[in-house]
Amino acid sequence: MSEELNNKPNKANLLIEALPYIKEFHHKKIMIKYGGHAMIDEEAMNSTSRDTVLLKYVGMEPIVVHGGGPEITRSMNKMGKEPRFIKGLRITDEETMDIVTMVLVGKISTEIVSKIGIHGGKASGISGKDSQLIVASKKAPHRITDEETGEEHEIDLGLVGQIDSLNTEIVQMFTDNDYIPVISPIGVDDNGNTLNLNADTVAGEVASKMNSEKLIILTDVPGVLKDPNDPKSLIKKIKVDEVDDLIKDGTISGGMIPKIETCVKAIEGGVKSAHIIDGRVKHSLLLEIFTTKGIGTMITL
Repeated sequence: MSEELNNKPNKANLLIEALPYIKEFHHKKIMIKYGGHAMIDEEAMNSTSRDTVLLKYVGMEPIVVHGGGPEITRSMNKMGKEPRFIKGLRITDEETMDIVTMVLVGKISTEIVSKIGIHGGKASGISGKDSQLIVASKKAPHRITDEETGEEHEIDLGLVGQIDSLNTEIVQMFTDNDYIPVISPIGVDDNGNTLNLNADTVAGEVASKMNSEKLIILTDVPGVLKDPNDPKSLIKKIKVDEVDDLIKDGTISGGMIPKIETCVKAIEGGVKSAHIIDGRVKHSLLLEIFTTKGIGTMITL
């Protein structure tokens, strides 16, 4: 009994700590990009969906964009189609595009919407093709250099797109009616063709267009680390004008570079802050938004 009583002040302190943030972000849009562990682990996806609903109930307006690379690869393997990548970019022919659409729109989006519903939230799945939310065009051939000969080659990535314009009217319609939009990262070109898009890029662009307060990217790492082998070397805060130096000295490298670049572009587009957090940590969303310390890396002006 005494232990229970001792825990009560701690719980009250957590609520008191959260209050200023609840007030500050009331009626503000929060863009959340589901990725990494939060996408492939049932319990993690369940927890993240529940936390997203909580944000809605305390007065924020969450918007979700999801990835799905590992699930797409698994589905391709099941269908006997070998995935092909160039420098981390998936080569997408018409058959692969059909699988991408099936997995993103038909499976992952509906799962997220279902889990949000289980926890008392209202959600609706949409893709970049709905109401021409994302008009895109085919990416130019990707240039790679042969390490042995030094010769440059052009690789056609197929139906991989880049965003040309956004029409976020449909997203606004859902948020105005207390729904959580769940966006699948595919776009449509001027001829009605479906194009595969990078989910981080979609999250950043939509966040800017929707005047989001925050962009939160869920990953499988704690954030930006000074030492990749030491999780305790987390850099808590990075200013936009520090990014170039951190890339040059190798602190930001590999797959973290495009994520940081997405964050920087979103901030330059009007988003107040961007956050890269570890989706493997239970309630990582809540810890980042509602506590003074946070748990990930925050990028700001």
